[in-house]
Amino acid sequence: MNVPSQNRKVMIRDYSKNYNASTKAMKKLGTRIPDTMKGFTDLHRASTAEGALSTKTKELIALGIAITVRCDGCIAFHVHDSLNAGASSEEIMETIGVAVMMGGGPSVIYGCEAMEALDQFAALEKN
Repeated sequence: MNVPSQNRKVMIRDYSKNYNASTKAMKKLGTRIPDTMKGFTDLHRASTAEGALSTKTKELIALGIAITVRCDGCIAFHVHDSLNAGASSEEIMETIGVAVMMGGGPSVIYGCEAMEALDQFAALEKN
């Protein structure tokens, strides 16, 4: 069934708002299940700490996984954190390409989401 274009809804995500809202929600969750969230935070810090792999590389890996498991919030976090770890737009785009190769069609869609997140965070950096 064809829907006239004026009736179609286009879903636009604001990844900066997504990141901020998720951060706030995770802090609230931490007040309700503090031991679990402390463990998760400690795991995240240990897993992304500099080692044989750089923090940047680890964040790019996390982004690739976020795309293949189709997690919007994870995409927002790991694009943001990849940029903060020094990843370039080109490195993030290549990560999206690897995720597409590993995840097929669904990863193409979520790769587009990651690209949009990248574009939004890059625009915020310029302002």
